Amino acid sequence: MRNIAELTVLLRERVALPDHFKLVTEEFREGWYFVRSGDAHWLDKKIRRCGWHFIRIAEGSLKSGVGPIPQEAIASALKLALRCVSGRFNAAEVGHIELKKYPWFVLATVRVYPYQIQKSAILSVSDESASSWMPPVQVVITGNQVAPEV
Repeated sequence: MRNIAELTVLLRERVALPDHFKLVTEEFREGWYFVRSGDAHWLDKKIRRCGWHFIRIAEGSLKSGVGPIPQEAIASALKLALRCVSGRFNAAEVGHIELKKYPWFVLATVRVYPYQIQKSAILSVSDESASSWMPPVQVVITGNQVAPEV
């Protein structure tokens, strides 16, 4: 397994890429593959040259994992963080890694940012999130009582 570092990019197993766009990948876990060709900045430039978009989504998820050595602890934390990436996003970047060494193990904390690789510059809303959307409720405070305004 390769060394996992900040800016490492992972792709889902069945990600759509521009025609004639070749990447060297290596299997990680649970349908995710490391991009061995380069880091997040390199991939962003290559995708944009093809007229496609590499869109960063949200704050990312922060997870911790343990292992006997740093890379095993990082892989453990990364596996947990990737489980938090919604199925509608097809890529992820390792944004931050923090290690703490203890006498018998290493604790790694990893932040993963979800990405979407797509041809369109507009990020579409999935049917899943559109069907569960509800309009915001405005809250009116009157005296000591709080009531939603309908």
